[in-house]
Amino acid sequence: MKKTLLTIAMMAMAALTATAQKRTTRATLYKEFKPSTILLNDGRVIKQPLTNVFLKNSSLVYLKGTYTMEANMDNIKAVTFDDRSYIVIDNQLAYQVGDSVDNGNALYRVDLFDMDSYQAQLRNNVNVSNLDLGEMIGVTTVDLNNEEDYKFPIIPIYYMQYNGEMVKVHERELWRRLPKDKDLRRMFKTVIGENSFSWTNDSSLLVLLKAITPRQ
Repeated sequence: MKKTLLTIAMMAMAALTATAQKRTTRATLYKEFKPSTILLNDGRVIKQPLTNVFLKNSSLVYLKGTYTMEANMDNIKAVTFDDRSYIVIDNQLAYQVGDSVDNGNALYRVDLFDMDSYQAQLRNNVNVSNLDLGEMIGVTTVDLNNEEDYKFPIIPIYYMQYNGEMVKVHERELWRRLPKDKDLRRMFKTVIGENSFSWTNDSSLLVLLKAITPRQ
């Protein structure tokens, strides 16, 4: 997939030429493209008027004239919308769940849509059209032309900022990163052994994070 660089020149052009267009697409987080503030890795800050989150891979997309462009996530450190702030983890936009705990430990979540379910719904809908993305992204989307949104499964991917490292949430990976502390390891096993515990639930993972965070 060929990606276009997110440059100041492109942002300025998009700000001058693009106009807001109400749309209902199941490929993006927001129904309408909206303003965001983008922090680049080199410290520059860009305000872009028409942006969204592409749920196929949780990347930033923006309007440039009549095209929807996918930003080069290698250049981006953080993105802030009016209702949520994201940081970039593994080239994906991730948002913090709950508050940080001791040692700066925190839980982050990436939302991706279930591609199989999405494609099945496309096949069952007659109003199918191709979103014009030029050479940037090949994706099929649905314009419903009304106020209703399709309900499709979201797959959450979690990361923990744990003792100075960003760790993808997985039982074996977290166990490997635990300090050699018998109490913490016992707490880890106790929490994940509870019947109510789920590796895909915000509250469960916040409880686990607090349980395995060393007390200061």
